[in-house]
Amino acid sequence: MNTGKLDPARIPAHIAMVMDGNGRWAKEKGMPRVAGHNAGMQSLKEIVKRCSVLGVKHLTVYAFSTENWKRPQEEVGGIFKLLVLYINSELKELCENNVKVSVLGEIDRLPDEAVQKLQEALEATKDNDGMEFHIALNYGGRREILLSVQKLAKLAAEGKIDPESITEADLEAGLFTAGFPDPDLLIRTGGEKRLSNFLLWQGAYSELVFTDTWWPDFTPDCLEDAIIEYQSRDRRYGGLTAEKRGTK
Repeated sequence: MNTGKLDPARIPAHIAMVMDGNGRWAKEKGMPRVAGHNAGMQSLKEIVKRCSVLGVKHLTVYAFSTENWKRPQEEVGGIFKLLVLYINSELKELCENNVKVSVLGEIDRLPDEAVQKLQEALEATKDNDGMEFHIALNYGGRREILLSVQKLAKLAAEGKIDPESITEADLEAGLFTAGFPDPDLLIRTGGEKRLSNFLLWQGAYSELVFTDTWWPDFTPDCLEDAIIEYQSRDRRYGGLTAEKRGTK
């Protein structure tokens, strides 16, 4: 438990989360992996609520990666059934709390029922102007960058843009995250200390917080501890603060 105090005036505008440890949580309890994902869904509900209350503007969660298709079919199917269940149970409250839902990734490969429910959530929340809740599904950071580069290459081949004039902003405009800020804080639960192909471009200067807590055990208080850790850091973006430059 962090002994610091949360500063409401310095809440990160964008928090990204790798929700890891569901399967290991279930294994420790002698339960099927899908049970861990179900428990993780309950944690997600509480984290979304707390982020909205704290004033976080953007919350992005890594729900299903392009690599997760390699998992057992039963587990994959169970994850998407839980996604449908989550939308069915939470959509009304998301709307009541003025939360806007968006999806990052190529969702055309997802089961039809999951796609239908996602589209329902997007439509129902499209006019909300509170916290934006971004769900990364069939998402991979390398794939995202590749797709953006391919769009630019096509425009260059058609003579519509000069390759030498392409800027970082041009590449960012082709990412799934176009239009919202890079994450200030990226949290990964479950004890692993890697990004796992998540927001590779956008996370270049994110503050990283890794915790051994498995996702089903990650509470809103754990979230606040991570934010306190974030607030204790000196974000310099490759430069130096006046104090470290030897000036006041």
